[in-house]
Amino acid sequence: MDLPQVLPDDQIERALVVTAHPDDVDFLASGTVAQWTASGIEVTYCVLSDGDAGGFDPAVDRADIPALRRQEQYRAAGVTGVKTVDFLGYTDGALEVTPGLRLDISRVIRRVRPQRVVMHSPEINWPYLPDFHPDHRMAGEATLRAVYPDARNPFAHLELLHDESLEAWTVDEIWMMGAPHPNHWVDINEQLTTKMHALYAHTSQTAHIHDLESIIRTRLVRQAVDAGWADGHLAEAFHVVATR
Repeated sequence: MDLPQVLPDDQIERALVVTAHPDDVDFLASGTVAQWTASGIEVTYCVLSDGDAGGFDPAVDRADIPALRRQEQYRAAGVTGVKTVDFLGYTDGALEVTPGLRLDISRVIRRVRPQRVVMHSPEINWPYLPDFHPDHRMAGEATLRAVYPDARNPFAHLELLHDESLEAWTVDEIWMMGAPHPNHWVDINEQLTTKMHALYAHTSQTAHIHDLESIIRTRLVRQAVDAGWADGHLAEAFHVVATR
């Protein structure tokens, strides 16, 4: 396998994580995020939906779910050292790659000006299909198009420049979560406790999963094995691509 030329973290000032739902980043990448914020990287979350179709408790009024899940993501972000969370308010379960969604993600990219964007993979990961919502793939494709060509093209979305003074911005690299062919792994042994606290902050999603840490640990161990690491390591997996 050809490993990517990943930029060293000390060359990264800002990173943007774009996810479909609250909690996606905490299941897939919060250990890595915690490492980055601890090293001084400013990380921003952009969550496309409020997760209004989520939850497990039928006693909770469905009208209360969006606000509840926003608050859970704010709390989880605080655990991992993330200070800014943007919600775009799209409907959970109905994400599509539209010009409007691309515009909205491009706006965030131009405002945050990240060197690194973490995003869902737009590819179907067939062996793990039940783990990855169709919204993830739509979010991945929309983010990919926002990274290239939209956000970097000064002639795309002219309203962002003329009405909001948001100039074009070129992202250096993308890190795709849930990709079928990962090529980069991050050792998060020291961040497992932080990752679990972030996941437990999503009470509406995780309170009923009594063996959550065992489930998460099993996945992280499997990913470390895929990376070819020795026993005892825990890894979050990404497909990293340079975008310049």
